Amino acid sequence: MASPEIEDGRDGPLAGHPQELRPLTGELIAAVLGHRGYAVAEEPDGALVGRWERNLIWFHRRGAAGELLQVRTVVAHHFGIERVPELHAFCNTWNHDRLWPKAYVHVADDGSAQVCGEVTTDLERGVTPHQLDRLVDCGVTTGCQLAAAVDELAGGTLR
Repeated sequence: MASPEIEDGRDGPLAGHPQELRPLTGELIAAVLGHRGYAVAEEPDGALVGRWERNLIWFHRRGAAGELLQVRTVVAHHFGIERVPELHAFCNTWNHDRLWPKAYVHVADDGSAQVCGEVTTDLERGVTPHQLDRLVDCGVTTGCQLAAAVDELAGGTLR
């Protein structure tokens, strides 16, 4: 999806001068996602989550004051525990060759494994809506690239 320009609005979190730094808030993240046309739902902890194809992407505020933006992709493919060494090798190669997202393996209590990716940015000094739009786009785009690479690794079929 092409990046829509964030324009001054009269009301809401996108209002005001477009280059004015503002604190990272859940409302601002939701407004930027909505401006892009992304459908997300709010989790009980305040995180926002959306589905891109079969994959889930969460938008968290982390840190003592919620100043860290974390965009976390959870790839839809589930692998058996026997594939964990292969998944670790995949993630190590991914992290060596690419800046974003940081990829890692998550093993669930049931013994299944999934690949996850994260883009985390410190916004303690604030962020403009345009900057946040670019960070959200980076998190979603690179998360979807990771998911596509995992799909190839899985043989192109959801397991």
